[in-house]
Amino acid sequence: MYDLIIIGSGPAGLSAAVYAKRAGSNLLVVEQNPMSGGQILNTYEVDNYLGMPGINGFDMGLQFRAHADRLGVPFLEAQVTGITDKGAVKIVHTRREDLETRAVLLATGAQHALLGVPGEEELSGAGVSYCATCDGAFFRGRTVAVVGGGDVALEDAIYLAKTCEKVYLIHRREELRGAKVLQEELQGLPNVEILYSHVVRQIKGSDAVEGLVLQDVKNNEERYLAVAGVFIAVGIHPLTELVQGLVSCDEAGYVLAGEDCVTDCPGIFAAGDIRKKPLRQVVTAVADGANAAVSADAYVRQLR
Repeated sequence: MYDLIIIGSGPAGLSAAVYAKRAGSNLLVVEQNPMSGGQILNTYEVDNYLGMPGINGFDMGLQFRAHADRLGVPFLEAQVTGITDKGAVKIVHTRREDLETRAVLLATGAQHALLGVPGEEELSGAGVSYCATCDGAFFRGRTVAVVGGGDVALEDAIYLAKTCEKVYLIHRREELRGAKVLQEELQGLPNVEILYSHVVRQIKGSDAVEGLVLQDVKNNEERYLAVAGVFIAVGIHPLTELVQGLVSCDEAGYVLAGEDCVTDCPGIFAAGDIRKKPLRQVVTAVADGANAAVSADAYVRQLR
């Protein structure tokens, strides 16, 4: 019987693990991927985490995991298939075994949203990418497009502009949503062209991406844009399928929990990108992890 099982080992999960271990909890972190770190593993540079300006996201993930390892946090690599609430006891079902625990901390994060256009699925991995830092090197000296207008899209375009001949940034609105500092940097790059008020209607190509069919949302005119790759950064959606019906979520699937990360199901807590909140960054995920671990510890102590 565990005191706490943490599902996921991104910044929120690892932060929670550190706090829970220091509090003396009998805990286990369950992670389905071979490496901890979550989405930051695919981030080229993190420039807004206090005390670590400019750190590579992959290195940050390694440092976070190393901290937990130094404290002796136990990890299990397994896919969680479900959670059963039996009141004071929760059963975490995995493909390897069933685990009993007094509390569960959900830190499963989120994944990239899809455009949902013809050609996207067929050419995924053949020019369609959701991670510029993962796949950008394959397009050195070529022309690519980035779809989106938020921080991630702007960061991707800036990163790709360093090695690509030409980068198009395609955004459906008339103004970008990303941070002003990123907008200023992007607009100063000579090989970046921003296509406002455009959407992607189709991704063309036989064995690999060859171009995009774009539509001007103002006059509905279509045009063809020749590119060798397209990087999609149009948002994320929370990985909360495990707890649908178990805890309350909003219409987008984000778990409803306050700053204490307490859900409306006693003994289940939510931290990081899956929680409904105005800002989803590494720093807020780490804070969530700390708050969730403290809340879980208080809950478990009441059961004893």
